[in-house]
Amino acid sequence: MPTKKHKPKEGARQKIKPRKTVARKKAQIKKPHRRRPAQIARSQKKVFKKSKTNPIITPRKEHYWEAYQTFNPAALYEDGNVHILYRALGHDGISRLGYAKSDDGFAITERSSEPVYTVSSRHHDHLKTPIAYSSGGGWGGCEDPRLVRIDDHVYLTFVAFDGWGSVQMALSSIGINDFLNKQWKWKKSVLISPPGQIHKNWVLFPEKIKGKYAILHSISPNILIDYVDSFDEFDTRDEHTYYIKSHYAKDSGKKRWDSWVRGAGPPPIKTKYGWLLLYHAMDASNPDRYKLGAMILDKKEPTKILYRSQSPILEPDECYENQGHKAGVIYSCGAVVVDGQLLIYYGGADTVTCVAMANLEKFLYALIHDKPSRLKNATSRRKS
Repeated sequence: MPTKKHKPKEGARQKIKPRKTVARKKAQIKKPHRRRPAQIARSQKKVFKKSKTNPIITPRKEHYWEAYQTFNPAALYEDGNVHILYRALGHDGISRLGYAKSDDGFAITERSSEPVYTVSSRHHDHLKTPIAYSSGGGWGGCEDPRLVRIDDHVYLTFVAFDGWGSVQMALSSIGINDFLNKQWKWKKSVLISPPGQIHKNWVLFPEKIKGKYAILHSISPNILIDYVDSFDEFDTRDEHTYYIKSHYAKDSGKKRWDSWVRGAGPPPIKTKYGWLLLYHAMDASNPDRYKLGAMILDKKEPTKILYRSQSPILEPDECYENQGHKAGVIYSCGAVVVDGQLLIYYGGADTVTCVAMANLEKFLYALIHDKPSRLKNATSRRKS
């Protein structure tokens, strides 16, 4: 016989069983958790956006000196504009530097009709004799510029090339007012790496460290930095000539994406976390794709790597990075910060100039929350 259901008296306390729907709602509440390194690595790629207007600088057939290639740009943000020096190649195969300016970092609003920097003849006297190697399609000249401003001067580092086996790093400078007024009164360049060796991808820090100019000249297998009181120390040509002695070797990180580290990209950028350094690298199992990675170096002792990207931040996936002199190449020589945005300028396929953008804080957050992968640190060498 079924039991009677008694109607509760008005005002009486009732025992109410928890509803299942409430339990379901509680189960849906997720506790905060730290993202896995793989998730962080993917987010580093997502924060970068390549400009829809890429490439922003292309060869001009009407100019003999830049008819074929305009690539590997340096960048400097001054006076509310982004100033770009790019490597140009034309009919004679000599690398020269052209100039372009952008008001917003993307659209080019001004561009030189003539080269703004060429190397002196002493840098390519060997061109009288045929050579068996071309660099980026060229047969000599000034390649792969980098720019930094220190005090009231703009410093230019570049590769002085006159034949494979005589590839030296060179340095010049110009007053900031002359640079902004496009009065190209460059100081006579000096060679800072020794002859008979092949060195590329050397960069200056944009400020003095412990009162000295700091030159980063290798990141593989160790971070190597030399410190000098004055660049006049290089301006001699006798038995007392001073050159920076560097060392490069392939990194042994076989399990990393960057198992073949090539060298530094743009000059370091100072952030609240340390020096942001972008660098070129490849996977040794797929060496035909030049990619871009990132690391953060300690502010006071920049031979120490604090954080390092677990995946490339930029890869050559677009058509303009695969159609040209050399397919599958992203090669950056310049980066600036404008209104909190990190703008990276790079050469695509050794042919054109491109730009990619990311919110700096979001990018740094993704980088520093990744699992650190440290290189063996080298002791910095100081010149007294």
